[in-house]
Amino acid sequence: MKLFGGGKPDHPMADLKEARRLLEELPTQDSFKATEELAHWLESVSTVEGFKPDHRLQLLLLIDETAQAPVRKLAREYLATARPSKFQENRLWGAIHEYWKEAGFAFVRMVDQFVTGVKGVEAVKAQLPLLLARALRSIAQRIKWEHMRYGPVDPSAWGVLNKVYAFAELRKLVASKVVVYPAVQVDSSPQQEFLKAVMFSASSPDSLLPLEVELAERMIGEYAPRIVLATAPGAENGYWIDLAHSMAPARLAGAPKPAPATLRFFGASAALAELEKLIDTIQATGAVPSSVNLGGVYDTDVLVSVLRHLASYWSPEPPVRKHPRHNVKSRLSVAHGFDGVLGVLDTTVSLDFDNSAVESWVVENVSAGGFGAAIPQMKGDWLRVGAMLAMQPEGGSNWVLGVVRRVNKIENHQARVGIQTLSKSPVASRFSLGVVAQQGILLKTAEPDRGESSIALRSGVFAPTQNLEADRSGKRHVYMPVGLVERGEDYEIGRYREMIRE
Repeated sequence: MKLFGGGKPDHPMADLKEARRLLEELPTQDSFKATEELAHWLESVSTVEGFKPDHRLQLLLLIDETAQAPVRKLAREYLATARPSKFQENRLWGAIHEYWKEAGFAFVRMVDQFVTGVKGVEAVKAQLPLLLARALRSIAQRIKWEHMRYGPVDPSAWGVLNKVYAFAELRKLVASKVVVYPAVQVDSSPQQEFLKAVMFSASSPDSLLPLEVELAERMIGEYAPRIVLATAPGAENGYWIDLAHSMAPARLAGAPKPAPATLRFFGASAALAELEKLIDTIQATGAVPSSVNLGGVYDTDVLVSVLRHLASYWSPEPPVRKHPRHNVKSRLSVAHGFDGVLGVLDTTVSLDFDNSAVESWVVENVSAGGFGAAIPQMKGDWLRVGAMLAMQPEGGSNWVLGVVRRVNKIENHQARVGIQTLSKSPVASRFSLGVVAQQGILLKTAEPDRGESSIALRSGVFAPTQNLEADRSGKRHVYMPVGLVERGEDYEIGRYREMIRE
């Protein structure tokens, strides 16, 4: 398992005292600069020849511990409620992702010294469990941050993660207890770090928003001791992974038979009862128990939504499609965002709409519930889970309204998406909210037999105690709010009971 290589210690950190001084002089007030410098030091210390293994490992651990505070600060800014500018968002993501990528490389290079038996490495074998845990966590963080932007996730990251864990098994160290970072006194082990990574991937992060990805990862960490790992399939193991290949986890149904010795089966169904109990507690009290560490305060509705998402993927029977797919190949015109949807539904509502913003996608499959589509050339970087779309099949005249539910980026400007259809006959309309006129989209999909409709409004407009009114066909339609169905970045969808005033 030769993963990386190593030369003479002509290096500023050759002296440990000088190394500490360099780290103390980092610009703590500038988390960007500090994170970039620390990533550079990791790469430098891990590749320069001549360091004795004990000194190299001591430096790598020290640099990584120093980096945790600025990296966390950047992550908080990235996930803040007020979304940063696109430039700032890209800068934040780039610094965080690059750090974890370099950290993974650095620790794996050190693991490789144990693999190849570099002279003197066995003198620090007592720290090998900690090294393995740091390597696995760093690679898992890299994968997580690639999911923050819906990929693409580099398959080589999974290849290295699987090899590192296989080496931990070989050395019989998977269950060795370690405190990964001294600032957070929580026990872990190489196996728990591995299981957190594979369970995160198996829990469909590509259908979550960035903040939801963060919450999902934290909750998986909370329940990591309940995740089961085995060498054979079982009732509690709904997923598998092959340690001999560069692959992400897959559902049990796709596992090869007979199973080779490198297959590992895992699942979190043992944690399902606790997860469901936590959901009930939060809903009953409106608060998160103090025993649950989320690293911050979050909207309980968002957290409950994430917990339900996890529960569906941790169940012994993971979610299946409600409607059968049918493979097709056809073009689809797509407008996005609340204003873009209004623009194509009714040009009198948005006269300044730019039709050049309409994109051309390729439908790959359809079902009663939605579409699967390929995006050959993305325009801009607006695409994310929850984005509202208006879609018109090639040759058609009507627009269908939907929402992006899943995103997988293949390359920087190509992606595959899953879209849920919300309405096959949306109608742009003007509504009166008190004395204020509001643009909206009538979906006509809620529960017509109960006299209910859904209406999409601009973000921040839905009012749970105020009726909407609209004139159509010489009649006054009154819409009484029942509840908020969904909230996106620039829209809200409310459910209303409809009455007609003559």
